[in-house]
Amino acid sequence: MSGCIFCRIVGGDAPATKIFEDDLLVAFLDIRPITRGHTLVIPKSHAADLDELDPALGARLFAFGHRLAKAVRRGELGADGANLVINDGRAAFQTVHHVHLHVVPRWKGDTLTFAKGFVLRRPHDPERTAAAIRAGLDRLADEEEETTA
Repeated sequence: MSGCIFCRIVGGDAPATKIFEDDLLVAFLDIRPITRGHTLVIPKSHAADLDELDPALGARLFAFGHRLAKAVRRGELGADGANLVINDGRAAFQTVHHVHLHVVPRWKGDTLTFAKGFVLRRPHDPERTAAAIRAGLDRLADEEEETTA
């Protein structure tokens, strides 16, 4: 869909600081993050809302969001938790009509910073932040490898 910014990111026609990409999904930093490390996970195929999203692809989307939430705890970001959120439809404040899962890192005692993030929404050194999340994903993969070895 040519008018969709997320489809343009998938097609390489719009910039994004990518964290991960495979044959079905792309994860990239939100350009207006609420917290450092705020990442969006999207299906490569366009689905405007959950009604249009294949349930198996939705499960894969959430599974990777779950993985990212674990990864932001293991890297330089050192998050204590994460919010995973899908805004489905205009009534739910969906502003880009391509399904996307927000993975928003959280820290103990960050309530005021989190609230301020909704107002300011400024990038936090995107390249370094992306590298920190990728390192967390690598650590998570190493942990999983150790437990299966």
